[in-house]
Amino acid sequence: MVHTFAAIDVGSFELTMKIFEYGGKKQMKEIDCLVTGLSLGADTYAMGKISNEKVDELCKVLNHFSDVMRSYKVEDYRAYGTSAIRETENSDILLDLIETRTGIHIETLSNSEQRFLDYKSIAGAGDVFYNAIQDSAAILDIGGGSIQISLFDEDSLVSTQNLRLGVLRIRERVESLGADPYRMRLLEEELIEAQLYTYKKLFISGSVKNLIVMDDYISSCIVMRSPGGQGCLTIKEFDKLLEGVSSRGTYETARILGVPEEKVPLLRISGLLIKSLAGILKSEMIYAPGVTLSDGIAYEFAEEKKITKREHDFEKDIIACAQNISRRYNGSRQRAETLRQIAGTIFESVKKAGGLTKRDKLYLDIATILHDCGKYIAMTEIGERSYDIIMATEIIGLSHREREIVANIVRFNHSDFVYPGAYGETAGLLDKNSYIKIAKLTAILRVANSLDRSHKQKMKEIKAACDGKELLLKVDTPQTFLLEEAFFPEAAEFFEEIYSIKPVIVRNSGK
Repeated sequence: MVHTFAAIDVGSFELTMKIFEYGGKKQMKEIDCLVTGLSLGADTYAMGKISNEKVDELCKVLNHFSDVMRSYKVEDYRAYGTSAIRETENSDILLDLIETRTGIHIETLSNSEQRFLDYKSIAGAGDVFYNAIQDSAAILDIGGGSIQISLFDEDSLVSTQNLRLGVLRIRERVESLGADPYRMRLLEEELIEAQLYTYKKLFISGSVKNLIVMDDYISSCIVMRSPGGQGCLTIKEFDKLLEGVSSRGTYETARILGVPEEKVPLLRISGLLIKSLAGILKSEMIYAPGVTLSDGIAYEFAEEKKITKREHDFEKDIIACAQNISRRYNGSRQRAETLRQIAGTIFESVKKAGGLTKRDKLYLDIATILHDCGKYIAMTEIGERSYDIIMATEIIGLSHREREIVANIVRFNHSDFVYPGAYGETAGLLDKNSYIKIAKLTAILRVANSLDRSHKQKMKEIKAACDGKELLLKVDTPQTFLLEEAFFPEAAEFFEEIYSIKPVIVRNSGK
């Protein structure tokens, strides 16, 4: 049976809707694509709000999208807003107004959620992605408000960083300086190079062979100019393409490339970003899969409905991102891995009784990895300092709410648990379900932490068995376990409060 789905991207410069079919010979097939230029970001980045005129135009386009969805008998849809919506001062009011006028519910993506969906759209493009990341590779995800640079080495995510160098933001910033066209290009180039130079000093130590590019500006040109339309160009071939774009006037460039004139300046800025980063990375090849955020939305929907089989382990990349953060703050990988194993064993024993999910296990894994990152700042108030670091650091694939859940698990591992509404500054920051989730996972982490209180990884093995009343922790250790046994009762008391299950240590061997 064939099903239809619509993916709507309310972007900074364009509104895009793609209609997909699921089922049949192809698991996922794009059957239509509608793109309407609407520079919402120009208002947001300059004034902090989207003007009434553009809201009217936005609603008009979305109503047209609704008509098209009805004509295709679309069964489900998802609509996401990116930085232009995210950074609008009155975002909640705006989204409620749009839904009232159009019937379309728009969810706002955090930057890390947006980039993760973009990343999935690239992975969904097939062999280009998988072949490129087998060597050293970087994904340059260019948006209207910012760019994301993710570094890979042998199929593993090494680091990811967000820079406020989006093409529309750069354009608006430079235009505000009142420079003539020639000086504007020089200013754009210097602005890009200045920020990328800082990025290089902090994060680049060698060369990166392949640069994978995702944007709504110059990617289509790369695909068009590449042999066989495969979206692969050597650096020399890309430089030649960019030189052709830069040397012609706006009208001529638009005519040759078949794009609207207003898009040409942004296309040039995107080209400059690619050229500058490729130079810093000493890249040899440019890859442009030719996909958009809408493809990522569709890919994720297909994953959730088990329509398509996941070929890449995305959760592994989230864990790798957390491990990279831990390294940055001198965390002990051995200690983190020990905690992760102990906490994972406990989690598996109580997940059914606690109503815990696979996603909850991911939060717990990340919390064990970042359990004491705050020590980098100070050896006192480790929980608070760790919370600050986690909340200030992007973890690709986690929403802001999910990052706050992880940050609080780490925080309350070190400090007293704060119950919802206990005092003003914590009340209302998270909903009740999130607080309950934090309490359940904190209880597991505290018990795991108490079983390695000496940081000496004394246990050869730990097994857990839960009968609904007691959690028997069978510990195999030949070493003195005095410190662990001394701190265990406090952690066990909180665990029993949360789960109504009493943890008990059972020594298999030892002194």
